Amino acid sequence: MVEVQLAGRDVRDEKVLETFLQIPRELFVLEKYRYSAYDDSPLPIGYGQTISQPYMVAKMTEILNLHKNDILLEIGSGSGYQAAIASRLCKFVYSVELVPELAEFARNNLEKAGIDNVEVICGDGSIGLEEFAPYDKIVITAAIEEVPLELFDQLKDGGCIVAPEGPRYTQQLVKYEKINNEIVKEVYFGCVFVPLRGEKGFKE
Repeated sequence: MVEVQLAGRDVRDEKVLETFLQIPRELFVLEKYRYSAYDDSPLPIGYGQTISQPYMVAKMTEILNLHKNDILLEIGSGSGYQAAIASRLCKFVYSVELVPELAEFARNNLEKAGIDNVEVICGDGSIGLEEFAPYDKIVITAAIEEVPLELFDQLKDGGCIVAPEGPRYTQQLVKYEKINNEIVKEVYFGCVFVPLRGEKGFKE
């Protein structure tokens, strides 16, 4: 998976690639999809959500450019896979999941993987997590029409937000950097994610 699907494309960060070798994706998928755990495709995890394809997890992690002392806020825990990958590259991850059953699924998966620097919190991540703000980096793992202002308020100066932003059925992967309290946007490529739910997410 790493050599062909990640390094074989345009994932160049050696630390990110090494992390994918350390974290078994099979621990983060439903048992009935274990045979597809290392395919470069999203897989259903229930409740209308998916575990993202490995390439997308790798690119978002690479764009975040995590450092060992960073505190990361993840919006949308899903199965816990993105948080697991990030946990090997930063100090701590706060991960917020709206669906209680998925929050518990993520906690169990992270525990099975022996990861102890991620806290999964059940709540509405679309408005961030003010309790532990500000954060060095923020990643949104579901589609958002527009990154909520609340998240910029919870981001440290010098930090960044990475998210799939745009209409419901087609988004662009973007990075917002906060530089001297000014916001600079960079667009990477088109993508399609399941919609983020919550107060600032997509409505039914």
